This record gives sequence, structure tokens and C-alpha cells, in this order.
Amino acid sequence: MKNILLLILFVITISCKAQIYPLRTEANIPENAYEKDTNDELPDYVGTWKGTWDNKTIFIYFKKLTNQYDDVFKYYRDYLIAKFKVLDSSGNVLFDNTNLTDDKAKIFGSGFRKLDNKYSLIYIDSDLCSTSGNIRINFTDSTKTKLNWQYFYRNEIITSDCPYYNTSIPQPLPKEIILTKQ
Repeated sequence: MKNILLLILFVITISCKAQIYPLRTEANIPENAYEKDTNDELPDYVGTWKGTWDNKTIFIYFKKLTNQYDDVFKYYRDYLIAKFKVLDSSGNVLFDNTNLTDDKAKIFGSGFRKLDNKYSLIYIDSDLCSTSGNIRINFTDSTKTKLNWQYFYRNEIITSDCPYYNTSIPQPLPKEIILTKQ
């Protein structure tokens, strides 16, 4: 009788545990499941990356978050977030969101793309009139110290309450750049 109770308890414990899916899962992931970095791919991106464009220097700080609940898809997942600092040629800070908490990061990962195997991120910046866009990153070398960055800017609506309503919105991110791991 004791063995039967232990067996029942074991079966209940196993069945209650959330299902785990790898990051590159192509099927729909059910609610409360966990999209996990089972192949340990995200740590290669983690750290400080640096690049220069238009007489500016950008530092991008990638961090991996694990087992985070996604309110949109209703499951848990591992993904990257990024914070950045942009300096002009004199070293003056143009943009800096590195002091934001992780849950307020303006750049957050959405996963690996099936078509080209690049990691996709989403950028939303409420401080710049809800500027947004998609970012795709991929390594350009086998040592994973060079990262190709492509930013696809999108800002559909600029309202009169935007401080840049009659001017152009500053572009804090490069459209394309090779970043070097620091």
C-alpha cells in the first residue's frame, strides 16, 4: 500500500511539472510551459559589445533572463535583454538607459528566426515618442567575438505631444554595425 501511494505521488508530481521546450521550437508552445535555452545558446551574446558609427560609439550590454513569464504568450521563457549607452566623438553621453531595471529594458529578445537563424529583438522607447523597431543579431566569426547588428526602425505615429513633433526624432541606434565583444 505504501509503494502504491508513493507511485501515485510520483506520477502526480511528474504530470504537474511544466513542459520544457527548446528555444528553437517551431510548434506552438502551450500556456504555462517553459521555452528554455536547453542548448545554452544565449550566453554567447551576454556581455558588453562596442561599435562606432557616424562619429558615435555605442556600448550594448546584453543579459540573459531565465524562466521569465511572458504575459502575451502566457508561458515562461529564456531571452536576452539589452541596455545601451551612446557617446559622441567628444565622449559626451547622448543616450544612456543602462540604469534601467531589467523589467524596463527598452530592448528585449523575441527569439531565433526560422528563416535566417538570427536572434530577433524588439526595441520600444517611450522616451523618444514611442520609437520602435526590430533588431536582428548574428555572429560573423567562429570565435563569436563579432556581432552583426541590423536595426529596422519603425515609428508609425508621431503625435503633437511628442517633443520632436515638428523635427526629426533622434536615432539612438545604428541601422547596421559590427559590434566587437569587450
